[in-house]
Amino acid sequence: MKTAGRPVPQVSQNELQAMAYRDPLTGLGNRYRLRDKVRLIAAERADDPAPFTIGIVNLDGFKPINDLFGSQAGDDILCQVAHRLKACIPDGATVTRHDGDEFAFLLPLVFEKTSAERLGQMIKEVLSAPYDLGDRNVRLSASFGFAVYPFAGEEFEELLKSAETALYRSKRRGRGQITVYSREIAQEMKRSTQLEQALRNAIIADSVEVHFQPIVRIRDASVVGFEALARWNDADLGFVSPAVFVPLAEERGFIDALSDTLLRKAAEAALSWPRELFLSFNLSSAQLMDPGTAATILATLGRVGLDPARLELEITETAVMTSADTAERIIAELRQSGVRISLDDFGTGQSSLGRLRDFTFDKVKIDRAFISRITTDRASEHIVKAIIAMCDGLDLQVVAEGIEEWADAEKLKTLGCAMGQGYYYGRPVDAAATLRYLQTHHRDFMPAQETA
Repeated sequence: MKTAGRPVPQVSQNELQAMAYRDPLTGLGNRYRLRDKVRLIAAERADDPAPFTIGIVNLDGFKPINDLFGSQAGDDILCQVAHRLKACIPDGATVTRHDGDEFAFLLPLVFEKTSAERLGQMIKEVLSAPYDLGDRNVRLSASFGFAVYPFAGEEFEELLKSAETALYRSKRRGRGQITVYSREIAQEMKRSTQLEQALRNAIIADSVEVHFQPIVRIRDASVVGFEALARWNDADLGFVSPAVFVPLAEERGFIDALSDTLLRKAAEAALSWPRELFLSFNLSSAQLMDPGTAATILATLGRVGLDPARLELEITETAVMTSADTAERIIAELRQSGVRISLDDFGTGQSSLGRLRDFTFDKVKIDRAFISRITTDRASEHIVKAIIAMCDGLDLQVVAEGIEEWADAEKLKTLGCAMGQGYYYGRPVDAAATLRYLQTHHRDFMPAQETA
């Protein structure tokens, strides 16, 4: 066929087919190429189904790099990844590119979990080397999911789905993780999805509750405040530990909705306490990465009518360091409004002393790991004594967590620790039981009602 004197190149059927199986950016095969390769090797091994493995790798943190430096930089990185993968995969293996920053492998000579994990570790190290963008270098990590035929599926679609399930579990566990599919993992992911849906429904139905544990002045055991703790009892699932559902809300991106609900309920309950008692509430690492956190918290307090000066927010060192600059701005904004900030689980981080120097806190909570051994372990006693002395010099208040025995409380009293909490003083209870606790533990208790 010709146009006005200029021939139009003819594309053969073979060339069209090749284009349909190739990723135009990297030159690697695509999902269709992987599908055909998997079906071919499965057919070859049909009489004696020897195992083989497929894997999926996803770049951690690729989208922010793409957003920051532009799509051309992103394409350059993807091409460099493709080059590295082709260079490092075993002989006879196939590497393909799927959507976005996701690549896949067919590994005919990887027969079991240990070999897949070993290969994943090697590839991870290759991909972690800096990427050259001309005037700068960037680093990325990668997460992996592997599935072994025929145990994880006999058909391509089932095998690929198993690898994706394993990859999803890796991404949930953090950056740079490697997971090989198993039925146990599939059940775990299924339960996690069911739990997520139930928790979302519970938030909508306002059925996640708040319990309160007293914080006392150690010298006379008088209550000075309460820590708010999330509690969820599902009609079908029964009691679900906050150690399970709070991280799940963080991972699935709805911790803000959960936290807003809990803070509202806790603040409403605190209105009935004597005005001198404070409310202690935990913030997650995800919230300390959100620039809007301070405004959201202050708006909730405003709607309820609780004085910000009565709120104390507990944050961990890990949460602070997840996004230090943003966390610093959030902390400053909250403290300017009267909210106090407490460093939780002190003594368990890798650089807690540096955090005390770099951030402004009002209080330090000594981790229960030291308190539980304070009367039996000389090292724990001296560590607690040193923390108390240091905080005294820095004008920081101190709370000892996890006090369960009379002897622990007496030891802390002799060491000069001002405040404590733990089962010795009271277990977490609901709002109504908290008022009953105050009737017996607070002198001349009369429920107080604040107004905005």
